[in-house]
Amino acid sequence: MPKPIGPARRIKPYQVIQAVLGAGFAGYLLWRLYQVFIAAPEYGADTWARFLITGAILGGVYALIAIGYTLVYGILRMINFAHGDIMMLGAFGGYFVLETTRSIPIGSSNFSDAYPVWSVLAAFLAGVAVATVSGYFLERIAYRPLRGAPRLVPLISAIGASIFLENAAQLLFGAQRRDYANPAVLTRGEGWTLAIGGTDVILPYTGVLTFVLSILLMLALYALVMRTRLGRSMRAVAENKQVAALMGIDVDGVISRTFIISGALAGAAGVMWGLHLGLVYHFVGFIPGIKAFTAAVLGGIGSVPGAMLGGLFLGLVESLGPAVLGINFQLKDVIAFGILVLVLIFRPTGIVGEVLTEEKV
Repeated sequence: MPKPIGPARRIKPYQVIQAVLGAGFAGYLLWRLYQVFIAAPEYGADTWARFLITGAILGGVYALIAIGYTLVYGILRMINFAHGDIMMLGAFGGYFVLETTRSIPIGSSNFSDAYPVWSVLAAFLAGVAVATVSGYFLERIAYRPLRGAPRLVPLISAIGASIFLENAAQLLFGAQRRDYANPAVLTRGEGWTLAIGGTDVILPYTGVLTFVLSILLMLALYALVMRTRLGRSMRAVAENKQVAALMGIDVDGVISRTFIISGALAGAAGVMWGLHLGLVYHFVGFIPGIKAFTAAVLGGIGSVPGAMLGGLFLGLVESLGPAVLGINFQLKDVIAFGILVLVLIFRPTGIVGEVLTEEKV
């Protein structure tokens, strides 16, 4: 029996524009790669290695922050624009602990240099604790009273919370930029030396600590979400809150714990940011927060593996992009936000691409 012929699929004008833009960008990218690596190489292998190291370290931090965005979006379907400021508070928590340990004399040295492991551990615990408590109260004060309101309302509340936290930090800690006092063994710029292309390339201790810890925290979070009772509850609430409540799950409790987890990750990321890059101030969470949001969208917001992939990919592209495209390195932020625009145009679901149900949409 002949198969009935369905209606012909019509190609819409915007799909044609997407295809033309995509082909044009892909062609330009291939031409730049040919120029950079074959026709007229501008950088040696050592320089590319430095770009890769920098990108991987930044990508690990972006991924850690992006997970906070994607966890909250997965549960509440809202963008927590105050998440970068939670990271800033965590960075300040670690900063004050390191300042305190450095002020305690131990013989001819100080506690921070004499016991670096304990000092750094205390800094991480303080940063995580501050960010965790901040995330918990942020949800209770700024978002829970708006549960059930139109989606634009909590979004505005998130922007207001972000501005409040930045101004509160400025009033409490001052507007000046503060230097993170690393223990002597974690001096910024020092590390293992790799010989690449006949030139020494530094693999910084702070960078290795940041990258390894980021990966471990991401794996721990993935195991929590996929293998624990809390993780199953989070996935159930993300799927359907009403059905989850009928199954006996404390929806509000799960949402609170989600903010606590995302706050803890942001706090750890804040301390890593301070240890590796060295500066902390009231506005330090804004740019990393926006880029982590870009990473979450790039990976597929709502997906934990997507946020991990998106963060690492964004860090590498941001580091390698200016050299590949032949633009000023001060324009690296343009590349990051340009990626956000391209993703929204060509693949709004991101790399992993969560498929939303009609109800969620």
